Amino acid sequence: MVVAPLKDPQHRLSHTLRHTAAAMGEGQISLRELLALVGEQGMLLFCLLLTVPFLLPVSIPGISSVFGLLILFIGIGITLNRMPWLPARLMARRFATEQLKSTLHKGADLLARLDRFVRPRLLVLTASSTINRANGLMIMLAAVLLMMPFGAIPLTNTLPAWAILLLATGMLQRDGCFVALGYALVAATLIWFAVLALGVLMAGQGLSGLFG
Repeated sequence: MVVAPLKDPQHRLSHTLRHTAAAMGEGQISLRELLALVGEQGMLLFCLLLTVPFLLPVSIPGISSVFGLLILFIGIGITLNRMPWLPARLMARRFATEQLKSTLHKGADLLARLDRFVRPRLLVLTASSTINRANGLMIMLAAVLLMMPFGAIPLTNTLPAWAILLLATGMLQRDGCFVALGYALVAATLIWFAVLALGVLMAGQGLSGLFG
């Protein structure tokens, strides 16, 4: 089991991403080592960090299922109000540091624009263990949607990634407005997937009629 406390961040999220990128060495880094760099910032920040590649026009091979599964485990831990179990095999996966450094710096620039809007408010959505369990369920649902093998279709990764980022940011900074926006994006993702499914169904019926 990987142990990392679920603590509030002591620095702005953009600063933490830049610090993490600067602390990386050369070559490759495992997810376990990445979590160690995040340190006391905790699992929610690790969860947020895992969403960054999906928010930017970058390509890091093989991350959708791995990162999505780790976010799912973190969501389970939040829902159960205990430290999540993170599979050793997944935590041992290694990625090129140069790609991750570039992605984290771009993510830091993105989060820097959000930092000025984040502040404690609408605490009803962050203050109790009951609502945080519900927030954990939303993170789990968004992680499952993120893992769907539709990455080539626009918004199928971006929407759930933004939902996770907003939920994690809101919980970390006690900003209920961000949590509410996260819920709205989960709903938007479900609607988008339903539209895609309907489109596939209608296309299938059209082809069936054409060749029937």
